[in-house]
Amino acid sequence: MVRNIYTVFLNYQDIVFLCLGHGESKAFLRKYKIPKEVRIVDLTQDYRYSEESDFDFVYGLPELNRLQIMNAYKVANPGCFATAIQLALLPLAKENLLRKEIHVSGITGSTGAGQAMSATSHFTWRHANISLYKPFVHQHLEEINKTLTTLQKTSVPPIRFLPFRGNFTRGILVSVYTSIDAPLKFIQKMFAGYYESHPFVHISESNPDIKQVVGSNKAIIHLQKQDDQLLAICVIDNLSKGASGQAVQNMNLMFGLDETRGLKLKSPGY
Repeated sequence: MVRNIYTVFLNYQDIVFLCLGHGESKAFLRKYKIPKEVRIVDLTQDYRYSEESDFDFVYGLPELNRLQIMNAYKVANPGCFATAIQLALLPLAKENLLRKEIHVSGITGSTGAGQAMSATSHFTWRHANISLYKPFVHQHLEEINKTLTTLQKTSVPPIRFLPFRGNFTRGILVSVYTSIDAPLKFIQKMFAGYYESHPFVHISESNPDIKQVVGSNKAIIHLQKQDDQLLAICVIDNLSKGASGQAVQNMNLMFGLDETRGLKLKSPGY
């Protein structure tokens, strides 16, 4: 099977999407020599925070690294939770405003459970149920911390992340709050300015829900403030902006295409 796939790579030297499962992309690229002119988008976590110079992957969050992605031959697609959380924090990190502990809670649908079967991904377990998993130690925290550290001039405070399994199929909602010493209108203007040139991120005055983004490559962010606590809510589709849609967005950038090409239509269902 792998040999047949590899033959296709050699015959159609444009782009390869690696969806082999975490830990398998590195093994595949060590075993098979992909021609250097073939672009690669890896959807696993293997190269999201890799320091290995022999592979030279760019972290594929367009709202952070658009120019680098446009010139890249190898892109590491971000994780789904990582995408939503970073979109809620990037403008704050850019302005060096992340100074206090950051609290995050997020809920994802059953399609965010990965490739392997488990009791917690089974419909009968998920139905009318909700549970917490990997509190404070979720694997996406590593790439989030790395990204924010490269963007903010001072050290990034601890991120306390509580991820939940939801009783729905697809979509992610994260709520992020931290102490920010700035008025809400200033922050809203800052977010609007940061995402002005990014077609898939929308700042909403209304509290969003995942039905607004499921089947699309959109991310919707809503901002509130209570006393000194800023709350940022972000919703995405974990299978689109959190995975394959973002991979296509990265492909478009890598080939100099319109960033939104093939991503403007909302699918009717899953």
